[in-house]
Amino acid sequence: MKRSLQEIAQTVEARLQGDGSLQVGGVASIGSASKNDLVFVEEEKYLSRALQSGAGAVIAGEFATGSTGKALLISRQPKLTFARAARFLQDGNRNDNDNDNDNDNQQEARIHPSAVVKPSARLAPRVVVDEHAVISEDAEIGEGARIGTGCVIGRGVKMGRACEIYPNVTIYSGTTLGERVTVHAGAVLGSDGFGYVRDPKSGRYEKFPQAGKLVIEDDVEIGANTTIDRGALDETRIGQGTKIDNLVHIGHNCRIGQNVVIAAQTGLSGSIVIENDVVLGGQVGIGEHARIEEGVMLGGQGGVLPNKVLRGKGIAFWGTPAQPVRQYLKQLAALARLGKKR
Repeated sequence: MKRSLQEIAQTVEARLQGDGSLQVGGVASIGSASKNDLVFVEEEKYLSRALQSGAGAVIAGEFATGSTGKALLISRQPKLTFARAARFLQDGNRNDNDNDNDNDNQQEARIHPSAVVKPSARLAPRVVVDEHAVISEDAEIGEGARIGTGCVIGRGVKMGRACEIYPNVTIYSGTTLGERVTVHAGAVLGSDGFGYVRDPKSGRYEKFPQAGKLVIEDDVEIGANTTIDRGALDETRIGQGTKIDNLVHIGHNCRIGQNVVIAAQTGLSGSIVIENDVVLGGQVGIGEHARIEEGVMLGGQGGVLPNKVLRGKGIAFWGTPAQPVRQYLKQLAALARLGKKR
């Protein structure tokens, strides 16, 4: 389903230059674009290539004002505007497909015959449950949510509207998802934390209760094969707008703030606090009871020792134990000089 440039411009708050009646239905790179696609450029040096591409229209910065050859959507932040336009087109196509499939009754949930939905589960209108999914007792699934093939939704799970749960996701009981949460394939939410108590006499480990909850707030995205543990006695919480990459582990009792970005293969021990707007690079490791304060950036493979605090909004840290990046690089240079002298 295509959308006019005028409609897209109004939605993403861009300034239209050219034919507003022109319609596009998707997004693409400059090299692969067709006349059905939008492309974007953030730098003026790439504008001529975009204008000569097969794209139907171009999203560009103020530098493109007055350019000819294609319709333009002018924005101060072309990449952000492109992302919003892509989401608008994707959501529109999804809604149109849903309407095509629901001509008889658009309000009923669509449940595949092979899916198992317990009688006490409550499904709001326009929920889609795909093949072999299981929705357990007393689960609540919000309007327009989609449960992918092979998913298991545990007893009493609460899920807000417009959530997208991809295939083979497991959500344990005691988990709450807000609205518009996306969970990619193979993720496990709300599993027991890694908590044991050692008996000094026998040397054996006995499991500490893992009876808490997991709360995922609105607009969170969770990558494939990521695992997030429930709280031991209280809750693990992931704040609104946070984006978590593939293969991330978040331990029990962690509290992740809003608009945090966590890259792949990062591991968080238990009871860690990550404040708002923190960025964690790939393969970061953080010890238990550490605290990363608002706006800190921690580079790839950085490490934070247990009980430590990183503070400094906008400051980049690197290394293990993590230090401000300039300090860390000076130390590396000093070691290199020392090695040459020896």
